[in-house]
Amino acid sequence: MKIVVAIDSFKGSLSSLEAGTAIKNGIHLADPSADIHICPLADGGEGTLDALVQSLGGEKRSIQVTGPLGESVEAKYGILSDQKTAILETASAAGLTLVPEEKRNPLHTTSFGIGEMIKDAISQGCRQFIVGLGGSATNDGGIGMLQALGFELLDASGQPVPFGAKGLENFTAISHCNVLPELADCQFQIACDVKNPLYGNDGCSYVFGPQKGATPTMAEKMDQWMIRYAQVVKKAYPEKAHPLFSGAGAAGGLGFAFLTFTNATLASGIQIILEQIGAEALIQDADLVITGEGKLDEQTAMGKAPMGIASLAKKYSKPVIAFSGCASHDAGVCNKYGIDAFFPILRSPCTLAEAMKKEIAAQNLTDTAEQVYRLWQIRPTN
Repeated sequence: MKIVVAIDSFKGSLSSLEAGTAIKNGIHLADPSADIHICPLADGGEGTLDALVQSLGGEKRSIQVTGPLGESVEAKYGILSDQKTAILETASAAGLTLVPEEKRNPLHTTSFGIGEMIKDAISQGCRQFIVGLGGSATNDGGIGMLQALGFELLDASGQPVPFGAKGLENFTAISHCNVLPELADCQFQIACDVKNPLYGNDGCSYVFGPQKGATPTMAEKMDQWMIRYAQVVKKAYPEKAHPLFSGAGAAGGLGFAFLTFTNATLASGIQIILEQIGAEALIQDADLVITGEGKLDEQTAMGKAPMGIASLAKKYSKPVIAFSGCASHDAGVCNKYGIDAFFPILRSPCTLAEAMKKEIAAQNLTDTAEQVYRLWQIRPTN
């Protein structure tokens, strides 16, 4: 029996690899001979770095960068074993979790540290980049990242604009004379699962600004600044600047910056991950596919990691089982999109804090996987 386990992390509890290992342990209690392949999984957000480094081999590198508040923070990125490919999570350098709630203000938070991560990876010989957008604290259109890479963003008096979305208020010109020359040789795959444009009612300022601390007045101002930013950039890069492109508004406009100023393509995070880890070949040869995430609900069916696995499995008519920490009343929609059956793992009443303890979650997942697999073993086979 060949089984592929490709389960997303249970956020705040188990990593993708830990969840996969717990399932493997449970199945082996029922069938020690089962051939189980664990594929660490992510969708371009948190966990992307771990998933790709664990699957493809490589190492993590820690550096000090400028955090979203302008203070030094430790950021981690990965260099794969080919020594040419870097794996970045933008949240590591500019994440919302790096900003205390009382200090969240996108007028001032910067993406500068992301550019510093890219510069460091270039200095290590990397020219291929996989970048997960998600969880950012910024709404600066990516100008912080550009400043770190040597682009000069200037106001009407020729002075550099300040950090944060505030820097867009008086932005009037851009110079690339001092851009890191190696940047032209770099290719970026951007894992992006949002469709928002740079500006407008569905743009980053109105849709994502509030969760980053923006008031309605701030959001309106930032949206106007984004429009002018795009107009100035369009004059300098008429062939590449497309502010209304799907995903341009990702991570506070980082999508727009990558597409305009680097050799970048945007794609679904889960599709990038599945392609990189060679999941299709593994699933094609499997008898059973197991996936899941911390909570299964209607949103799962909207393109999250388990749906990517289920879709790929159904391409080859493979049965799909999912496990989750919990499941909402609308989780049944997942059955329409390739998950044949799903099983929440909670085995007795407890508090949320107790359920999320690593050792409890792992044991619940192991126990549930064992019993579900015992049922699988007695299914009719003809």
